[in-house]
Amino acid sequence: MQDLSEIHDFLGCVTPDAWVANALEHQDIMLVDHAHCEKKAAMTAVNMMHRYPDDAELLMKMSRLAREELRHFEQVLKIIRQRKLRFSHMTAARYASGMREHLRKQEPEKVIDLLIIGAFIEARSCERFARLAPHLDAELQEFYLSLLKSEARHYQDYLKLARNYASVELDERVDFFRDIEAALIETPDKEFRFHSGPVVA
Repeated sequence: MQDLSEIHDFLGCVTPDAWVANALEHQDIMLVDHAHCEKKAAMTAVNMMHRYPDDAELLMKMSRLAREELRHFEQVLKIIRQRKLRFSHMTAARYASGMREHLRKQEPEKVIDLLIIGAFIEARSCERFARLAPHLDAELQEFYLSLLKSEARHYQDYLKLARNYASVELDERVDFFRDIEAALIETPDKEFRFHSGPVVA
């Protein structure tokens, strides 16, 4: 398995064991929501390209990211169909919106926050794929392990772009969102989702 020590250092907590148990109990929901997450990740990248068309590096990284996320979406969709599950609308977790509540309104602070949030979402996805993989059937384990490298690179891309916009070190702002992200991951949720906290009966 890929070395994820950098990811673990970046995140403020590990995924709770209770969430892993939720995922294994509800693999149908996990797969459908995972597909939605990949689609949303691609849409986020395209939206960033639309909002910031003058940043050549951002355009190239987000274009590549969007293509990869859509490819992952297609792969998850194929697994869903093979397992005779139904891809359908699903309410979103509070995870991404919980971080976006703290977006600053002015530029370049807004784009910096958007990119930091993107880094945390990609890093958490990577960490969760690794947490789940040892407990899954051979097909899903192989697939989730295959996603680690790209998700880790996406996290690094988002963070590098954020540094390009920052006139000072990002540490304080990253620390701010690290605490928020960890709280969203560790506090209980009412519904299981790929990025939810643990659902406690």
